[in-house]
Amino acid sequence: MKIEFTAIFQKVPEGYIAFVEELPGANTQGETLEEARANLYEAIQMVLEANRELAEDRYTQIFGLSRFATRRVASY
Repeated sequence: MKIEFTAIFQKVPEGYIAFVEELPGANTQGETLEEARANLYEAIQMVLEANRELAEDRYTQIFGLSRFATRRVASY
């Protein structure tokens, strides 16, 4: 599955800040635009992974078993 987000990059005196409005918690910074881009990609991966784990835990609490596949998707 392919998910698309809108990345926002803003130049600040220290370099760049970056975030994704659709994904709370996906924000970062970097000295260069390239660094901010790479950091944001990593932040998106981390937030999606954490959200997946929370959803699995919640499903297990409600139903007592895990319905989610354990296969991980490399591209976000």
